[in-house]
Amino acid sequence: MSAVELPGIERDAVTRWLAEHGVPAPVEFSLVSGGRSNLTYRVADADGVVHALRRPPTGGVLSTAHDMSREWRFISALHGTGVPVPAPLGYCEDTEVTGAAFYVMDFVDGIVLADRSSVAPMPLPVRHRAGMATVECMAALHNLDPDAAGLGDVARRDGYLQRQLRRWQKQVHVSGAPDLALLDQVHDVLVANVPEQTTGIVHGDFRPGNLSYGLDGEVLAVFDWELATLGEPLADLGWLIATWEEPGDDLPAVTPGPTAEGGFPTREDLIARYAELTRRDLSDLPFHVAFQRWRSCCITAGVRARYQAGHMGDDGYDATARADTEQRQAELAWQAVKDLGLA
Repeated sequence: MSAVELPGIERDAVTRWLAEHGVPAPVEFSLVSGGRSNLTYRVADADGVVHALRRPPTGGVLSTAHDMSREWRFISALHGTGVPVPAPLGYCEDTEVTGAAFYVMDFVDGIVLADRSSVAPMPLPVRHRAGMATVECMAALHNLDPDAAGLGDVARRDGYLQRQLRRWQKQVHVSGAPDLALLDQVHDVLVANVPEQTTGIVHGDFRPGNLSYGLDGEVLAVFDWELATLGEPLADLGWLIATWEEPGDDLPAVTPGPTAEGGFPTREDLIARYAELTRRDLSDLPFHVAFQRWRSCCITAGVRARYQAGHMGDDGYDATARADTEQRQAELAWQAVKDLGLA
């Protein structure tokens, strides 16, 4: 596909905007594969410098989702802190430029552990370091004072899980996804048993597939801040644990990932390191793992509905095959709440 035909990019208008922000023409664009929500493009300028551009899907955008201004605010605020993020370059709120708001940042060239094949460049000792660096980076984020980071007014400081449950329940229903009865049952049980909240900066999708690693296993950058807010930090840890596969697992993780390939720390290792660094009470962590299994079903059902409607770039996502996985995850979420004695 030529750059002119790239969905979501008005080549001439975006090139002019980039030139006004110090990015010299001519500029070459390419879609970065792997994004299933907001779209990410590689932008190479006339000097050979590479940037990344983020914008919402070309259609099927749900209310409150795909907020470019939110992503921009978080990476701008966190740049220069102990949480590694790409250096921000510029934000465009003028939807006339390319049909939606977008922002541009540095392109961080590292290893993104998006799937099992992505771990090939990492020897076993480096994989272990990458796993520990992942949870250490999460702990650094959760240990930040939102006010000191300039994010104290980005959201309410209470009711995070109630809002999350309400939001994903609403969005999965308006997405057009079918067969939601079991998800509705799990939702109702979770709502009735929400634990007391603590408050910190929450990423919302913190996992190896949204991080870039060096060849030494250290985290170079954290990406995909579209779900970031103030809320319960244990929700982030619950998501990481729900996505963290170990070799020989009987139950599938919420999404296939690289950690089943061996060499990575165990879930218990991650939990212990997080507890050491944050000193948080983790007694409610099982609730958050159950919540995140349910949330995963809502997200993937919505993504599948958008792909089937033709609103996302074609990167090989098999929307039909994903339906069976969603059903299995809904069943696992229901089993989790029963194991907690909540149903």
